Amino acid sequence: MTRRAFWGMALGAPTLGGAFLWRHSTTIQLSRRECRLAGLRPPRPIRLLHLSDLHASPVVPDILIEQAIDQAVALKPDLFCLTGDYVTARAEFDFGWYQSQLRRLSAIAPSFAVMGNHDGGVWAARTGGFESLRQLNDLLQSSGIQLLPNANTVVEAAGARLQLAGVGDLWAQEVDGQSAFHGLDPRLPSILLAHNPDTKAILRDYPWQLMLSGHTHGGQIVVPGLGAPLAPVKDHRYLSGVKPWGERWIHVTTGIGNVGGLRFNCAPEIALLSIDGA
Repeated sequence: MTRRAFWGMALGAPTLGGAFLWRHSTTIQLSRRECRLAGLRPPRPIRLLHLSDLHASPVVPDILIEQAIDQAVALKPDLFCLTGDYVTARAEFDFGWYQSQLRRLSAIAPSFAVMGNHDGGVWAARTGGFESLRQLNDLLQSSGIQLLPNANTVVEAAGARLQLAGVGDLWAQEVDGQSAFHGLDPRLPSILLAHNPDTKAILRDYPWQLMLSGHTHGGQIVVPGLGAPLAPVKDHRYLSGVKPWGERWIHVTTGIGNVGGLRFNCAPEIALLSIDGA
């Protein structure tokens, strides 16, 4: 089945089916997952809240993003990590409202972020988005969220020290591993923030142990027996959850928002990772 035919079938669903798809688009689940990193020695597991793909837009209700942030801050994690696609296109969100929502995260715990393909740059400009990342940079920084644009930092969480490295988006041709990992301490465990899980292939030779990604929306439309034909990645093994990649780990969240207004068999989620030593 072609992508066009599949979308035509989905968008042409009868009213009952449309209501079913809408429920799958707006019911947020909390996913609790565990991961162990060599060299990490926290007195207790680090509680990292991973959010991605909020996709503020006309087809993602503001209340959905507010509910996701309500649930996230109520968990009081040690860290928030956001992995891109805060908007779908330019001029489709309220800057002041969005800023007030994101500030709720940084008021609770240190918050870090990278950009996604919809947030600005080469790919976004061709698809109705911003030509540069300036607007989203301003939004996140004014919300107290530290951006890691091909950069890294050391953080303390749950009594332990670790490193976070972030890269630009793969489709935006902004990935610069050399800059992102420059000066990293090899004695500390490292977590990589990269919007697209396919980024793993070009960062194979860099020292990260866990990668946090979004972008897939879990496939967004998942059909029993067919899988996720619309998933926008090359490697369909990494659409959601925590999975090994050699001796490393990759966590992909299904995210909150969507493109096109539909989800099926793939609920939006906030993901709480419990990270301990190996």
